[in-house]
Amino acid sequence: MKTWGDWIKAQRVELRLTKRQLSLRLNVSDITIYLWEKNRVQPCLAQIPKIIEFLGRDPFEKKTENLGERICEYRRIHGLTQNDLAKRLRVDPATLAGWERTEHIPSNEIRNKLMSIIKKN
Repeated sequence: MKTWGDWIKAQRVELRLTKRQLSLRLNVSDITIYLWEKNRVQPCLAQIPKIIEFLGRDPFEKKTENLGERICEYRRIHGLTQNDLAKRLRVDPATLAGWERTEHIPSNEIRNKLMSIIKKN
């Protein structure tokens, strides 16, 4: 399986759920489920946490090598944009983007706060 749609359909069929039942569970329309399963559209970032919960795992989880990758992975799993996480950390979104690209690293204070957030989850 290569896409979110493939994983969603396999789990839905295994659980013997209709598209309608799953759409109610994920708070999306039946057509959205259809489009995901046909790989015509991909779920938006905000929908990923509910889909991971439905699947019981993250099929695209990857081993992170550095802080920037860990930040990106944390945001993806929790359905957060750079702006969302930047607000939580009280930093500029451009600063957060720089950390994700490993162009620079956060101060020790911010790094500790960031690591405590990431490790909780």
